[in-house]
Amino acid sequence: MNKGHRVIFHIDMNCYFASVEIANRPDLKGKPVAIAGNVKERKGIIITCSYEARDTGVYTTMPLWEGLKRCPNLIVLPPNHTLYRETAYKVFHLLGSFSPILEPASIDEVYLDVTHVQHLHPVQLAKEIQNTVLEKMGLPCSIGIAPNKFLAKMASDMRKPLGITVLRKRDIPDVLWPLPVESMHGIGYRTKKKYHALNIYTIEDLAKADVQQLQDKIGKIGRLLHERANGKDMRPVDPEHILSFKTMGNSITLPQNLCDEKALAEVFHHLCQKLSQRLIIRRAYAKTIQIMIRYGNRQTITRSQALLNPVQSSDELFKMAVLLFQRHWDGESVRLLGVSAIETLDEKEWFKQLDLFSYQKETPKKMKLSDLAVEINKKLGQQALMLGCRLKNEKKVFKSEAEKLYEYLNFLRKQMNDS
Repeated sequence: MNKGHRVIFHIDMNCYFASVEIANRPDLKGKPVAIAGNVKERKGIIITCSYEARDTGVYTTMPLWEGLKRCPNLIVLPPNHTLYRETAYKVFHLLGSFSPILEPASIDEVYLDVTHVQHLHPVQLAKEIQNTVLEKMGLPCSIGIAPNKFLAKMASDMRKPLGITVLRKRDIPDVLWPLPVESMHGIGYRTKKKYHALNIYTIEDLAKADVQQLQDKIGKIGRLLHERANGKDMRPVDPEHILSFKTMGNSITLPQNLCDEKALAEVFHHLCQKLSQRLIIRRAYAKTIQIMIRYGNRQTITRSQALLNPVQSSDELFKMAVLLFQRHWDGESVRLLGVSAIETLDEKEWFKQLDLFSYQKETPKKMKLSDLAVEINKKLGQQALMLGCRLKNEKKVFKSEAEKLYEYLNFLRKQMNDS
């Protein structure tokens, strides 16, 4: 890296869910492992799988029955999202020891600004981080090194597992531009078709396209991605980014069209678990739930429902998502499903809303524990009583993973302010 330029790492945990299970069960090391939603009934889809499983032709989003057909000795485990969240917090804490300028992008992705780390060359630092995470956590990761977040993200995807890739701006014409446009971070299936309609098939085509035409045909995102294709990305690594939110959601394109309601419900269950994780980490609640259904003929519909009481748990999200699906699904085969929280509410605002509007309206029979917690905390001080869902059946109260992460991010910000 040239002196004076930013040095950004994108750290991507390899096969995260499967890797966490293997790290906690050494007997699984070197074996084909898959995480799937409905292990007992051998139904549902594969959420993720180890590289040993991938070598047999198994891949993420494949129906479980097909994965077992391709790999009869496939070890299938149910997802343990509590374990994955707790492990993610430990990984974030470990990475924060290398640089306090850390931005979790998801449960298994982190941006790290290491510009100020002078005692090691970036590649040596990346090797040290990679080895430390592997030795202390038992988790493999790939690291992209670049002068900005976009290039770092693209670089980390180029070599897996345990890869370290440097992507400089001068490397863009030879390394980035020959790639198909759909391999670019931020471009999906529908967007790919729009770019193809403009005779844009590679990242180089996008980088050299007419900016005004892109904006006219695709919108502001066209101009933004044109800049990214040319290696321009001024976004900082922001530790507070995880606490900012408006809309968040997850979707998945199915490996084959499905019309089995139970299988589709399993997909919704997986999507709602992921959405719940994001809400918990960001200390947010969903005010409105939206589902997206894309049929085999590419027709796409979205349907939403505002909620009387904002929700956060995967069970509550799942109930509403399935209700919306049953209400609006026409019975035809489905290619893609998505679940989003269209409106989100900060946890503090959620307590305030319940205090102002919900408490007196709820009957004792329907009163939620959260309403009572608000009233007690008003009298005895904040956090005098924590939500019961955070006790996790333990004998004593302890802080949730989200609260730990929140406190840790505050610690990072304090370090930055003091430095």
